[in-house]
Amino acid sequence: MPSEWIEVAVTTALDAGELLSRLEDTNVTGAWEQEGAVRLYWPADKWNGDALAHLKAVVTDPTAEAPEVLVQSIPTRDWNAIWAQAVAPIRIGRRIIVRPSWAPAERVQGDIELILDPKQAFGTGHHATTQLLIEWLEERIRGRERVLDIGTGSGLLAMVALRLGATSAVGIDHDPIAIECARGYANLNGFGSECALHVVDLAFLSDVDLSAIDLIVANLDRRTLLAATGSLAPFLDRGAVLLVSGLSAEDRDEITEAYAAVGAAVRQVRERDGWLAMELLKTDSCEGMG
Repeated sequence: MPSEWIEVAVTTALDAGELLSRLEDTNVTGAWEQEGAVRLYWPADKWNGDALAHLKAVVTDPTAEAPEVLVQSIPTRDWNAIWAQAVAPIRIGRRIIVRPSWAPAERVQGDIELILDPKQAFGTGHHATTQLLIEWLEERIRGRERVLDIGTGSGLLAMVALRLGATSAVGIDHDPIAIECARGYANLNGFGSECALHVVDLAFLSDVDLSAIDLIVANLDRRTLLAATGSLAPFLDRGAVLLVSGLSAEDRDEITEAYAAVGAAVRQVRERDGWLAMELLKTDSCEGMG
């Protein structure tokens, strides 16, 4: 076992699973979300300037402020203990609990519990962008909605929507490893065909039945959300509501303008720890907006 490790903390809208997928670096030993950052670990002898440059290229948006990347050397650790601490149970919103299978959580009547054990692709719910969308789902889901979760990762948002009363949820992601893990989580939590998880690139979003979607959640980075305007416009045209996150406060105006160009307007914006979530819908459906 290496005697020294490199810990890299990155402030990014990507969750740990998405970042691992984009890095495609087999030397990364662990990754999790903690205190608003994704923390990654390399054996010291596998870390070099090329690894740092590649990481920065993956997380950097050339039109936005460069993300913070902190690198430090650390001695060998009890990785099992660190892993268990990093994925401790978390309560989100009023009644959503996300926990690993080995860590029971206190529950009260009406609580909704989902079990996620960390794998190569995962989203534990600790990131502010995920929490904002889960809290919004608590308000938005009233029963029998049909939900599309774009960039589903672990499938957490899709599963939360179903537990809250949605009739169906389709989760899509371009990463087959993420979808494989998400299907495992869905099975672990007792979901069946109502939770459909597929490898689909945004370029092929038109293959999804427009009439079968009432609500879209998309926890994506700014570049992807800008590129998706044309793909998402037909869903908005048919009355679907779009909840997006993965954005920094500086992205608000650009996203607003891009979606206005396809006839959508921002109805609400919420912010936490410098991250934004936005609700968008077709302009002619925005009467009474506050």
